[in-house]
Amino acid sequence: MTSQFSFPSKALPAALRGGVLAFGLTAAVTGHAAAADAAAAPAWKFSGFGTLGAVYASVRDADFSSTVLRANGAGRSEAWSPDVDSRLGAQLDLSLGRWSGVLQVVSEQDMEGSYRPRVAWANVKYQATPDLALRVGRIALPVFLAADYRKVGYTMAWVRPPVEVYGGLPISSSDGIDATWRWGKGATRHATQAFLGRTDTRLFDDRRVEAHGIAGLSHSIEHGALSARMSALTAHLTTGLAADVFAGMRAFGPQGVALADRYAIEHKRVSMVSAGFSYDPGQWFLNAEAGHAQTHSLLGRTTTMYAGGGYRFASLTPHLGFAKVRAHGATRAPGLALAGLPARAQATAAALNAGLNAYLATIPIQTTLSTGLRWDLATGAALKVQYDRLRPTDGSRGTLINTPSSFRSGETVHVASMALDFVF
Repeated sequence: MTSQFSFPSKALPAALRGGVLAFGLTAAVTGHAAAADAAAAPAWKFSGFGTLGAVYASVRDADFSSTVLRANGAGRSEAWSPDVDSRLGAQLDLSLGRWSGVLQVVSEQDMEGSYRPRVAWANVKYQATPDLALRVGRIALPVFLAADYRKVGYTMAWVRPPVEVYGGLPISSSDGIDATWRWGKGATRHATQAFLGRTDTRLFDDRRVEAHGIAGLSHSIEHGALSARMSALTAHLTTGLAADVFAGMRAFGPQGVALADRYAIEHKRVSMVSAGFSYDPGQWFLNAEAGHAQTHSLLGRTTTMYAGGGYRFASLTPHLGFAKVRAHGATRAPGLALAGLPARAQATAAALNAGLNAYLATIPIQTTLSTGLRWDLATGAALKVQYDRLRPTDGSRGTLINTPSSFRSGETVHVASMALDFVF
């Protein structure tokens, strides 16, 4: 989805690990920039954004969440939760001639329940020519239409980007380099972006998710009220998810080793493609987006899509939406063969099989119908209400989290959300 509302500080996607390093590099190179462009004066800009949200979910054996990278949500943990959408972000931009830098810090709940601030972006940019820009640092992954502003609720009509689509890429940035070439003909403008990088994110305890060799290409088009983006990404992914299950399976010999090698997320290649468009002539808007992700691991292979639109009546914007994610493959596996095993080993193998299937059930299969209303109550502030009717099926928990063994797929979940979005 593209931005339907003005945002006073358009986010510059990017950053260098640790944030401070990027600005240190900016300081180092600005001396050279100033010498090359003595007329340029440093221009600093501070801005921020935030969401105060509350979400209710009817489910009692799972939590509704905007991303899997949360400790809890609405439903099982608490009927009403402020943690699903609430966040606060601050951004500092520095411009000096052809050089510029950006540092963005975001505070939102993580998988340990903490709101510890995290450097989301921190990069240095060099405008080599009027059409070619080079960046180094922590850079927003340019996958999906809202890649640059997915955390800035004020820029969109609905409370959150569709979780079926955007939940497929919960990590929104990488540490590396990119190059963007802008070109056009007539009223049509193009931007082609190539990027390389890696990411290493702590989840909880000693669990991490690492992606190295991230490489991709993104192409954006703007023509009047129409904007579109197509993206492709590949990476090698490693995470400790289900490591104890696979370690136990390997102890059962060749069949266990084969299962672990098939499902363990250890140096597995992940590929993603996405395409979407937004048409916004002013009074109304339509958005649609689709994506496909593939990995030969526990994460499976999925196809996602959403479509939505709304109409503006002065300061009020009612909207409707539909989203879907489906898996190409089973969400259950037979696992280790139990026949012929000693009783004690059979019980252990059965427990490992249950653990494997619990993780396979996290491959999302879900549909959601949404409706809501946005009220622009003041400059830089919008109040929203939204209702989502979602249903995970085929043994999957969908996009829900914190599901116990008693969870049953196929039941409809009703979600009510309220959010106050603001920018400053």
